[in-house]
Amino acid sequence: MIKFNFVLSTFNVLRFSKMFLKILSLSCYVIILFSCSSKMYLSESNRQSIKSELLNMVETDQIAANPRQGKYKSYNTDKWKAFKDSVFTSHKQKLEIYYKKYGFLGFDKVGKEGSKHFWLLVQHCDEFPSFQKRILKDMDKEVRKENALSQDFAYLYDRVQINSNKKQKFGTQVEYEFETTGRAFPKNGLVDSVNIDAIRSKYGLSSLKDYLNLMTTMHFEMNKDRYIKMGINSPNLYH
Repeated sequence: MIKFNFVLSTFNVLRFSKMFLKILSLSCYVIILFSCSSKMYLSESNRQSIKSELLNMVETDQIAANPRQGKYKSYNTDKWKAFKDSVFTSHKQKLEIYYKKYGFLGFDKVGKEGSKHFWLLVQHCDEFPSFQKRILKDMDKEVRKENALSQDFAYLYDRVQINSNKKQKFGTQVEYEFETTGRAFPKNGLVDSVNIDAIRSKYGLSSLKDYLNLMTTMHFEMNKDRYIKMGINSPNLYH
């Protein structure tokens, strides 16, 4: 009788343990599901607020990312650098908050324009390469779901490569023969120069030659007086 009670008791314990594990598993599932859904949820008011905030950030970003203009021309090198660092750092901190709360800001969350603004701001977070890598990993998934632009992914991919001192896959990041012809060329070189146009085309990019000629022309126009004084009267294009 005692033995029977022991077996019965053990059976009940095992049955209770199984039930407990099922309840625990279900609870964990609900918690995980709730966490995921809460991270992805974005109310319409929040959506509009974030889109507006991203636009404002991009406007400031473009001031910092381009040569000194307007009142900033009076800034000396140290003051200009401090301003740029402040802009990019504050923007990264804000983007981090959005990213942790809502995940990657794709078309579905902030629209095409808002998503492009999000990407552009991340593109300029060069002082935070680990952050860029995290965004790039998620962006790859979103591009496959057509929830982000493949062209933008290509630019960020190359940016991450450059910040890791590696060769580029798409050739989007350029340097210039500044002291001679002003011609643009891919910084750090290419992983696969033979198939570069096929690789670029797959991501919706023009041929490398056309892209480099565009960048060369833009660079020449921005520094036209300097190159004319050097005897270079037109962009040195690839043929």
